[in-house]
Amino acid sequence: MAAYAAGDARAFEQLYARHHAGLYRFIRRLLGSALNAQTDEVFQDTWLRVVQARTRWAPDGASFRTWLFTLAHHRVVDLLRRSGREVALDAFEGDDGAPWEPAADASAAWQHWPAPAGAAAHTEELAFWRRAGEQLLGCLDQLPLPQRSTFLLHHDDGFALDDVARALDVGFETAKTRLRYAMSKLRTCMGAHLAPLGSGPR
Repeated sequence: MAAYAAGDARAFEQLYARHHAGLYRFIRRLLGSALNAQTDEVFQDTWLRVVQARTRWAPDGASFRTWLFTLAHHRVVDLLRRSGREVALDAFEGDDGAPWEPAADASAAWQHWPAPAGAAAHTEELAFWRRAGEQLLGCLDQLPLPQRSTFLLHHDDGFALDDVARALDVGFETAKTRLRYAMSKLRTCMGAHLAPLGSGPR
């Protein structure tokens, strides 16, 4: 980015090649199924903001990648608010602002799931994990935006938790709490809606 700011256009091409796939996936999953059609718009606008900010880029200790995903997150929040959606800011709340409590036996179904599918997996196991992937995307859609963004940055994009906090402009403990709530909700959702292998879909 420093080279691009100094006028090296090829440096931008390298940045784009390195980060475009992960950024696009993050934006698409952050927007969810309801606003999936806006992914290209947000993606392009994020890169446009990189171009516009090149001469005043000041990382302040953050990597380019963290800064890039921060730009995308801010753009998604703006889009959601313009579309009239509630954006819960409290890690302890749902989209409707109501406190959330995990189900007591939410993870019971997980104990009977098969091992992760590998090359030697049977057709039934592969079908189970394909269904699990589809269900996970649906469960992600149900998370409030702060928890969804925290989960995606940490587990999908490999950000360390302190980088997640920096990207979302929150304290470390807030990011940690959001991640804990996101994981608990995903376990509840997956356990409640994805039946163990052999018992059929619920």
